[in-house]
Amino acid sequence: MIVIIAAKAQDAPTDRSIVDKIIPIGNEYQNSITLLNNRFRIDDDIEKVTLVFFREFGAQPIVLVRPDGSKLYLDNDAVDDSYRWFETDTYDMIELTEPMPGPWQALGNILEGSKVMVIADLTLNAEPIPKVVFSGETIKQTAVLLNANEEINFREFRDIVVLSIDFTSTNIPDLENFGLGTKTVARFKDNGMGFDESAGDGIFTGEFNLEIANGEWQPIFNIRTPLFSRELMTDKVMVLATPMTISHVEDLTEEGFHRIFVETDNEYIVPSSVLLEAALRGPEGEVERVSITEMGDYQRELKVINSGYGIYSVDMTVFAQTLSGRDIVLKVPQYSFRTEPPVIEEVVVELTPEEILAQQKAAEEAARLAELAAKEQAQKELIIMVLAINGALLFIGVIVILLIFDRRRRPGNHLLKKMGGLLGKISFKKKTSAVDSPTGNA
Repeated sequence: MIVIIAAKAQDAPTDRSIVDKIIPIGNEYQNSITLLNNRFRIDDDIEKVTLVFFREFGAQPIVLVRPDGSKLYLDNDAVDDSYRWFETDTYDMIELTEPMPGPWQALGNILEGSKVMVIADLTLNAEPIPKVVFSGETIKQTAVLLNANEEINFREFRDIVVLSIDFTSTNIPDLENFGLGTKTVARFKDNGMGFDESAGDGIFTGEFNLEIANGEWQPIFNIRTPLFSRELMTDKVMVLATPMTISHVEDLTEEGFHRIFVETDNEYIVPSSVLLEAALRGPEGEVERVSITEMGDYQRELKVINSGYGIYSVDMTVFAQTLSGRDIVLKVPQYSFRTEPPVIEEVVVELTPEEILAQQKAAEEAARLAELAAKEQAQKELIIMVLAINGALLFIGVIVILLIFDRRRRPGNHLLKKMGGLLGKISFKKKTSAVDSPTGNA
């Protein structure tokens, strides 16, 4: 398949469409035409032409033949300013600047049954974004790719186009999104996956996940290909805070539960329309999933089992309807709370003057008794020390008396004399050992 995206020269008549100015071989072909030997014709007042050639997977890039017989190759792109070339495993995209008018031909393994398509005005037809949306809101958005106000029926071409929506802050100083620049909030794909209902049906479906700051934003629809892009600005939108409030109290009537309350902002939401799904996580990581699907004017309440002290968290998705009748899906910011073990407080008892005086007297009496006990203990220790000294002196005296009596009774062989002889022998042996040693002989 060949797709031609053309830009007409500025001095060309404005009342004629570019479709009329691109004349493929045979004037009956117009927007979508079967190729004749991969040939097509470019008129003489076309400023730029973008060609897309779809080929067999892995085939070599094609070669373009000008009307004069000269050829354009991928490898010459870097040195020739008259064209730009982008290639993948399945297609070549080539932008020609002031192309030579006349019949052109493409050489290569181009897919069988290929057609040439003139892109006159590539646009995106999308549903308008609500002027008031909410932070955390998920919105399903659909869009159709159009060429000259007609839906493009070439699936291969839709596969190479990237459709996205950017939100750009309008930089109002008093708003939360001041100075935050541009955020990409959605990408559109026609692949039958995610929010897309049917692959290749020409309808691109994307998902808004508005986890962005509150404030005024400018939506910009973008159409991008490897060689060109288009932008479309729509009406500004205001992103408001999530219109749901979560709070909790510890149940005073049913021991072992925490009560979670969900409040709605009645300025924007119909209270009776609220449905919700929640994941309740306890401090030990256990998760309990709860749903409330009954509509009506009543207080939405969840009960969380008190499984211990620590952090509890609640992740919640709310389904509701705005006062304007718009159905919305909201991902509420995670709510968490911590439980702490009870603090034991000391009980302070106030005493009367008589009780304070009695306590002082008791303390003085206790101090006096402690002092007397210390003195008695000191006296006991002194008596024991005196008795020990006296006992030692008495023992020494007895020994001295016995030695004196022994000397008088045996003058020549008394005990003191024997002890003196024994000490002398010991001293003589030590001296003899010192003289006989090798060191002494030397």
